[in-house]
Amino acid sequence: MSKIRSMSLTTRIMIGMALGVTVGFIFQAILAGEDDYLIPLGLFSLPIKAFFVDGIFHVGGQIFIASLKMLVVPLVFVSLVCGTCSLSDPKKLGRLGGKSIGLYLLTTAIAITVAITLALLFSPGEGISLPSNATYDAKEAPTLARVIIDMFPTNPFEAMAKGNMLQVIVFALLFGVAMALSGKAGKRVATVFEDLNTVILKLVTLLMNIAPYGVFFLMAKLFTTIELNLIVSLAKYFGVVVLALLLHAFVNYTLLLKILTGLNPLIFLAKMKHTCLFAFSTSSSSATMPITLETATKKLGANNSVASFTIPLGATINMDGTAIMQGVATVFIAQVFSVDLTISDYLMVILTATLASVGTAGVPGVGLIMLAMVLNQVGLPVEGIAIIIGVDRLLDMTRTAVNVTGDCMVTCVVAKSEGELDESIFNDPNAAKDLEDYHKSIDS
Repeated sequence: MSKIRSMSLTTRIMIGMALGVTVGFIFQAILAGEDDYLIPLGLFSLPIKAFFVDGIFHVGGQIFIASLKMLVVPLVFVSLVCGTCSLSDPKKLGRLGGKSIGLYLLTTAIAITVAITLALLFSPGEGISLPSNATYDAKEAPTLARVIIDMFPTNPFEAMAKGNMLQVIVFALLFGVAMALSGKAGKRVATVFEDLNTVILKLVTLLMNIAPYGVFFLMAKLFTTIELNLIVSLAKYFGVVVLALLLHAFVNYTLLLKILTGLNPLIFLAKMKHTCLFAFSTSSSSATMPITLETATKKLGANNSVASFTIPLGATINMDGTAIMQGVATVFIAQVFSVDLTISDYLMVILTATLASVGTAGVPGVGLIMLAMVLNQVGLPVEGIAIIIGVDRLLDMTRTAVNVTGDCMVTCVVAKSEGELDESIFNDPNAAKDLEDYHKSIDS
């Protein structure tokens, strides 16, 4: 036990992930299409699916996800209020917003361009026949005007209760500005928020230590229930999406980071592995937000006044991974239905997906809603989504890891441009190690 505790948190998470995948594949082989399988234990038997998959694995995984999501609203609100009220220049808030949104839209446009290019190059839809029962009920997406109106909460407590992050962000910004302009009263309240922030970050650290178990439960359930035959039949589509995601993460992000900041991309990627593991296992940028914020400030050296703004905003509107899926899926569905798209159609796809990343921010099932919007825009049948939806869960894990990498890259760029990036922390290889040691000390 002491040997396990001496390992870094990242290593323990990777072990949990590997064990979960292994157990999942073993259970899938045992079940082999059966409803359930009973493990004989003397006087009674344990059903694998009912007891383990739908029982222990499901409950354990959902508790892990819930414990992370529990932190999102208080962490974002308190951290953003602290960051905003500490801004000495009110104009800085406008600059942060402009730079952040501009960069997020730029990376999304680049992502979908790369995706369409690779999809046209590899033609993943050729030779795929449409299932006769393929149907998909597309939900109506809100207009950009509606989203802008809905950004402003009529009841901030209701926004927090429902987890409406755009409304929480707007209220936190306004509250922070009001504190900064309230003189001594604002300073007294700011002290309380600083203490609250310290306590919440300690809670994040405490919850990190259940991560290896939570990751194990999530992976074990996923790989017990995942339909491998779908991945095989859609291998070309699956491969093109993964290739586009990897290119965007390892080439586009690193080039942008190097060009815009001069920082070492290899150091950046090395410090992102812990956060990417979390994002991959949870498939949720929101659930990963506490870890992403911790990485941006304690490992990459971004000041909290910047990171507390760019990270929540990125988790809400930065959908590079989703944009890549949409680009490949659009070409794939066009090829399956034998529809020839023109250059102007592809340009419309890029524009629609880029703007939709903001226009559908905070909407449940946002990825598929955005894809339905894109398909409608270029006259493709929305029913095509039914073909790819079976493998979307596994791809969602990878694109979430890409999304959080983009959040941190944009945070570094914005922080550097504002003089709010501590390069000694960014370049210090021990910054990540010190954080791991801190987590281990809490665990012990």
